[in-house]
Amino acid sequence: MIGLDTNVLARYYIEDETDTEAARQRLAAKRLVESGRPLMMCKTALLELEWVMRGYYAFEPAQVLSVMRHLLSIPHLTIEDRSAVEQAVAHCEAGLDFADALHYASYRTNCAKVASFDDRKFSGRTKKLSLSPAVILPD
Repeated sequence: MIGLDTNVLARYYIEDETDTEAARQRLAAKRLVESGRPLMMCKTALLELEWVMRGYYAFEPAQVLSVMRHLLSIPHLTIEDRSAVEQAVAHCEAGLDFADALHYASYRTNCAKVASFDDRKFSGRTKKLSLSPAVILPD
């Protein structure tokens, strides 16, 4: 099995025609990802990929979610804590920020509550979606 670093995933999904080295790496990433060889992606690489796509390349949330759904569909790709990633994608589609959704999905089975100072986006959106466990503000 081959573990995939964020930069391999970024080169696979992001076309950067201004850099010839990036174009070469894109072809290599494409050959690897589409090879059918057993691959693995950890949650941190996925989280970093989302940040790179959204923060650096200004991808729209729908484009990022499309990539996440594609990754989940690759049969020879093992995804660390796949059920948390699937839940995070679903919660992101419902309006949570992807990072918050992934953190939240990772806590869901072991925590009675999640503490955050993000009252407006994270806490407010989980309340609106009636998600459990509750996101609370620390006193």
